[in-house]
Amino acid sequence: MGKLTNSMWRLLGSQSSRNQSKSVSLIKDADAHTAWAGGLDDDGFAAEAEKLDIGASSDDRARFLALAREAADRTLGMRPFDVQLQGALRLLEGDIVEMATGEGKTLAGAIGAIGHVLQGHHVHVISVNDYLATRDAEWMGPLFTAFGIVAKAVSENSDRDERKAAYAADITYGSVNEIGFDVLRDQLALSEDDLVSPTPDVAIIDEADSVLVDEALVPLVLAGSTEAEAPDQAIHDVVARMKSKHYEVDTEGRNVTLTDDGAAFVEEELGGINLYDEDHVGSTLVHVNVAMHAQYLLERDIHYIVRDGGVHLINASRGRVAQLQRWPDGVQAAVEIKEGLSQTDSGEVIDTMTVQALIGRYPRVCGMTGTALAAGEQFRQFYDLLVSQIPPNTPNIRIDEADRVYDSKANKVEAIVAYVKEVHETGQPILIGTHDVAESEELAYFLDKAGVSPVVLNAKNDAQEAKIIAEAGARDAVTVSTQMAGRGTDIRLGGSGDDESARDDVVALGGLCVVGTGRHDTERLDNQLRGRAGRQGDPGRSVFFSSLEDPVVTKNLAFKRDPVSQAEDGSMGAKGIDLIEQAQRIAEGVMLELHANTWRYNTLVNQQRDIVVKRRMELLTSDVALDELAAEEPTRYAELTGTTAATETADADDAKADAATAERGEATEADDSAASGADDAAAPAPVTEPVEKEVLTQAAREIMLFHLDRAWADHLAFVSDVRASIHLRSLGKESPLDEFHKLILDEFSTLPGEAVENARKTFREATITNDGVDLGTADLHRSTTTWTYMVHDNLFSSGGAKALQGIIGIFR
Repeated sequence: MGKLTNSMWRLLGSQSSRNQSKSVSLIKDADAHTAWAGGLDDDGFAAEAEKLDIGASSDDRARFLALAREAADRTLGMRPFDVQLQGALRLLEGDIVEMATGEGKTLAGAIGAIGHVLQGHHVHVISVNDYLATRDAEWMGPLFTAFGIVAKAVSENSDRDERKAAYAADITYGSVNEIGFDVLRDQLALSEDDLVSPTPDVAIIDEADSVLVDEALVPLVLAGSTEAEAPDQAIHDVVARMKSKHYEVDTEGRNVTLTDDGAAFVEEELGGINLYDEDHVGSTLVHVNVAMHAQYLLERDIHYIVRDGGVHLINASRGRVAQLQRWPDGVQAAVEIKEGLSQTDSGEVIDTMTVQALIGRYPRVCGMTGTALAAGEQFRQFYDLLVSQIPPNTPNIRIDEADRVYDSKANKVEAIVAYVKEVHETGQPILIGTHDVAESEELAYFLDKAGVSPVVLNAKNDAQEAKIIAEAGARDAVTVSTQMAGRGTDIRLGGSGDDESARDDVVALGGLCVVGTGRHDTERLDNQLRGRAGRQGDPGRSVFFSSLEDPVVTKNLAFKRDPVSQAEDGSMGAKGIDLIEQAQRIAEGVMLELHANTWRYNTLVNQQRDIVVKRRMELLTSDVALDELAAEEPTRYAELTGTTAATETADADDAKADAATAERGEATEADDSAASGADDAAAPAPVTEPVEKEVLTQAAREIMLFHLDRAWADHLAFVSDVRASIHLRSLGKESPLDEFHKLILDEFSTLPGEAVENARKTFREATITNDGVDLGTADLHRSTTTWTYMVHDNLFSSGGAKALQGIIGIFR
């Protein structure tokens, strides 16, 4: 069965890959234009490039490759290898390109971006962090200049003018969260001039599997200040005193629930209450569950660290602090109480979108990563993207040793320490990849006791990562690091200097030795770690140590009887390797199912957001707001403009408004009559002088936008509430997904009509003068403080995983 499953995964990957014979042929054709490109003056590249039609002519595309190779050589001192040009061509075809670590993805991406610009496109090069975005924009800058192309970067520190300038450039480099947050912040704009983010065109995704798979379902959130309920310290104190008999944690470690003993304990400690009566089931019980989640599921130095007086989430796929990420407000506050820290701001969600929805806005998407083929099925299923696997420029000679599997964690750690000590005595540099902060510090402690003094890189000192990683290839170096994805720094044999003798020394020792302390949930992350050794034909080796107590095993395999090692050191041999690979295959299947499940839940919300955004842009960029309000409130419009005597009766107003609303189909006649009856009671605000048309247009726009935004924020709150409880539908034999769609669709159907009705009321009641509209007189207030963050949580992860884990026995 194991062999069959391996074949299945290879088949899935191959179905998502491309034939590249045409690209290879084009690169050969480009050689014929080498002399022509070499004969150009530095100022001639841009002019010659402008003449090319690389979208339609194969010969012009070959000429472009020759230009790019010569220009990169002159401006950067980097003459692209054939495989880098091959990668650039596949980016122009809209593929995800797999290029191994150290093969020059940055330059290939820059050439691909130039090619898209020459075809008339605006390009966003989207990275995983600000550091890489800023570095690459500056690094590749001279090449872009040679082609007459402007490239800029947007970062967390960019002000509004800098962001506008960056997005106005031909090529914009930015992290996925910064670009996403700019899209969200545009939903606060009250005039067209306030807009920052341009219409999306072409996206080139660096570390594509990290962005499109690992981060795809993370929601980006725009929040606003509100009077939020403070967490209850007394409840957290009670939860902290619980015993193991008071709660149960599910097999995935994602949910914790009260036992009968636990409920009785909490009720008594809180003064003899009943957690399940009307007064407490929707409040106290909820707070108890949140407090238990923080206390018993979220572990310090694994899920988060405490630094500078605050709680900082750790990005599990990259092993670093997850900048701007937080849990949903209740959980975040609960962890802060658990750690004895002051609570950070919480507030209502103004707008939100997933990374997957953000990328979905781009008509054309391509990307590059070192481990694309393993994620090929996700790329195909969720983005309709295929993979182009580019061979290395120099054959890979790294030696990948067979996994070493042990029966217990203790035996595994002992074996790792012995192995590292033995290799270290030869002088060969060693890079040890761990899964979390706690593991990195624990292993460093045992190594130090054994006489090996490592350098540790984890989320606590990630600001120093470039320096630490650059020296990891020096003789005698032992580096313990959490996940290596997206580090952006190559490990040079011999260290960061240009001492060739130091490099030759390490080459003679066998290059970099990479040690993994356990398999990840996906083979992609294993390969990212392996890929740190053996770059560009360097020697190197890799080996993974695992145990049957590792999370990938305990979460995905269940044994009737625990396997027993026959060896004195606890090693499991070939049987252990089979079990580890089986556990990882199940974990990958679970992840794919979870992605699909969450995508199904998010699709309808994303479609609803698109409708709201389209309406908002219409209100923002045209006079439709005033046109609609004038048609529905002609008497008020007449008062404000002084165009006619304001003597029309309220009944006439209502009749016209009803007719206009019915024609648009946004509300029923009964709804309008009810709204009109309520409106009759409200006295219109006095008008002292006619309001100028331009001012009134903006006032109407702000009124309509306020109520549309308010309605959308309320809808998101409703969606959040439904998500939190939708799993209960399965208890009643209902489909949670079907019920979720029905509930939020029914709720959304009332949003347009309610937004317009509320805008009508405000148009009548608010004070509108030539100074603009005073929404405060109508007791309408926008958030004075807003902020952005990413919610690191998957609310739909448990159901699918449990279903898959339920059939584990079939595969064994």
